[in-house]
Amino acid sequence: MPLYDYLCEDCGPFSAFASLQNYADPCGCPSCARTADRVLMNAPRLAVMSGSKRRAHETNERSADSPKRSSHGPGCACCSSSAARPSKTLHHSDGSKSFPSKRPWMISH
Repeated sequence: MPLYDYLCEDCGPFSAFASLQNYADPCGCPSCARTADRVLMNAPRLAVMSGSKRRAHETNERSADSPKRSSHGPGCACCSSSAARPSKTLHHSDGSKSFPSKRPWMISH
């Protein structure tokens, strides 16, 4: 329910919730119970922002609860090309592996 502003002649301005169907109807003052007419005390607040900022917010809202999707993976053009990337893994003669560019405590699997 929206919050509307009313003006009591005795007590002054106050705000009260009213349904959309009763937006134009007067409301009883909470202090003196006298009928008060609805007034516009404050200018309406409009959600105005630049288009790029609005699209950024929309993107964040859409992706907040969705998993991240990527076109990369098995079968994509860049990952399944015949030119293999050079491996950063060192293979030793005893079958062990080492990863010089990775953290030393990482274990191969």
